[in-house]
Amino acid sequence: MTRVVVVGDLMTDAVARARYALARASDTPAVVTMHGGGSGANIASWLAVEGAEVAYIGRRGADITGRNRDMELMGYGVDARLVMDPERPTGTCVVLVTHKGERTMLSDPGANAALAPEDLPRDLFGGGHLHLSGYTLINEGSREAGLAALDMARRAGMSISVDCASAAPLERTGAEPFLEWTGGAKLLFANADQAKVLTGRDDPEAAAKVLTAWFPQVVIKMNAEGALWYGNGRPEPVRAPAEPVDRIVDGTGAGDAFCAGFLPAWLAGKPPAESLSAGCSLASKAIVHLGARPRL
Repeated sequence: MTRVVVVGDLMTDAVARARYALARASDTPAVVTMHGGGSGANIASWLAVEGAEVAYIGRRGADITGRNRDMELMGYGVDARLVMDPERPTGTCVVLVTHKGERTMLSDPGANAALAPEDLPRDLFGGGHLHLSGYTLINEGSREAGLAALDMARRAGMSISVDCASAAPLERTGAEPFLEWTGGAKLLFANADQAKVLTGRDDPEAAAKVLTAWFPQVVIKMNAEGALWYGNGRPEPVRAPAEPVDRIVDGTGAGDAFCAGFLPAWLAGKPPAESLSAGCSLASKAIVHLGARPRL
């Protein structure tokens, strides 16, 4: 199996699930839990639990949450290459989940924002596959590290995939710079909102076709509608439905789980429909777990 190197964000998620409609400027009863998070770390965790050989590169604070996240990753079987930041805390994300399941995130990147090119272990860039979290490029402090990782992977002949992180920060960064930075990646992951930011197209299929001008293959995640894959030169996209679930505990990190399900099948040369189904299957498993990571 191809080794996957993930470069991206490591966070602690404070997830508050409201029991009722939010009472603005007042109190709303909620269930609050703490979990490991960060798109890059989530993908690395799910990949490892699913049996992939995976290394993760990131940065954490010299604090108890950083130590816990480090031990958590190693417990999942990830080759965690975390640099300890002596000044910045481990990143934190407050996830507000309404009683209807809509999520709003308030992120403090902390040590993630200081990831530097010298933090990238050269021994990991000798082959295999690089997956880069879009947050690394969107965050100005870690951008040079993201660009360096892409350059090192290209020089080493590694295949490359990139995800689009989140629609609002992607829009603030701008579509043109992001597309320029990620040139050379073979595969792009985006959800429908992120694809719209990059292309201006509301329809995911139309957006995917536009994005093949920059990426040979594009995957659009569409939540309850499943996902689609589009490859340059194909007349029509390939679609896969979302797997039904009997309950939704928390959708946080389900998109990351999708990527972790899709990548091993894709790297093994499986047909797009099979890779999409693998992604949808793992995403469905994620939303009935408590938090963004697998539970062992």
